[in-house]
Amino acid sequence: MQHAVGAPLPPPHVPRGGPWTDQAQHTGHPGPLPGQPPGPPPGQGSAPVPGPAGWTGPAPQHAPGPPARETTGHVQLPPGGPVPLPAPPAEPGTGSATLAVLLIGPAGAGKTTVAKLWAGRRRVPTAHVSLDDVREWVCSGFADPQTGWNDHSEAQYRLARRTCGFAARNFLANGISCILDDAVFPDRPVVGLGGWKRHVGPGLLPVVLLPGLEVVLERNAARSGNRRLSDEEVARIHGRMAGWYGSGLPIIDNSTYDVETTARVLDDVLARSIASPPAW
Repeated sequence: MQHAVGAPLPPPHVPRGGPWTDQAQHTGHPGPLPGQPPGPPPGQGSAPVPGPAGWTGPAPQHAPGPPARETTGHVQLPPGGPVPLPAPPAEPGTGSATLAVLLIGPAGAGKTTVAKLWAGRRRVPTAHVSLDDVREWVCSGFADPQTGWNDHSEAQYRLARRTCGFAARNFLANGISCILDDAVFPDRPVVGLGGWKRHVGPGLLPVVLLPGLEVVLERNAARSGNRRLSDEEVARIHGRMAGWYGSGLPIIDNSTYDVETTARVLDDVLARSIASPPAW
C-alpha cells in the first residue's frame, strides 16, 4: 500500500494486518476469524456503535498521529492581498506617443509617400503635412523654385513653412501627431532646420531619408509636372543632402526598401529618438 506524499504514516508497531492483528499479538487475545465481526478486547466493555455495513461493534482505537498535510497543491498566499500581475510589455515602436516629425530628403527620396503611409498606419490620430503641397496652395503668382531661387520663391517658401508649423502646433495642441516633409539642406540656413524648430517647437524629431543617387534618379523620372526635376538638379540636391552624414541626425538609406518596410524602419528610428533625442 502506498501513501500519499505528506500523509501520516502508521505507527511502527502496527503491522500490515491492521489494528486487530496487533491486538492479538500484544494482548494474547485472538483476532477475529475471517467473516466474523471483531469483539471487544479482554476486560473492556463496549457500547455498540455503528460500524461497517452489516454489523455493530466497538469503534477501533487508533493511535493519534500528526495532522494531515495539505496535498491538493494549495499554496498559502502571503498576507496583504493578491499578488499583483506583472506590467504588460511596452508597445513596440512609437506606440501611442504624440509626436512632431520632420522627414527630410531630396526630391525622389519617397518622403511624401512614406510619411503618408506612416501617418495612416499609426493606432493614434496622426496628420501628414507636405511643404510642397502647402507651397502650391498659391495658384496665381506661384514662384516655382525650379525656375530659379529668388526673393519671391524664398518668401513663399518661408510663408509655407510658417503655415506648416502653425498647422503642426494646432494638431499637437489637440492631441494629434504630425509628420511634415521637406527638402531641408544642411548647408543652407534659409531652408535649414532652424526655421522648422522655431515654428514647430523644440520637440520636433528630424529624420533624413536618403537613398542612393540611382534610386532617386529613377523615382524622379516617374514624376510629372513641376515636381519633376532635371537629372542634373537631382544629382546636385542629392550631393548636398549627403552633408547630413555626420550631423548626428538619424539617416535611413531606403535604397532597397519598399514603402511599407521604410515606414516600419522610420517608426523604429523615431522610437529610439524618443528615448534619446538627437542634438541639433
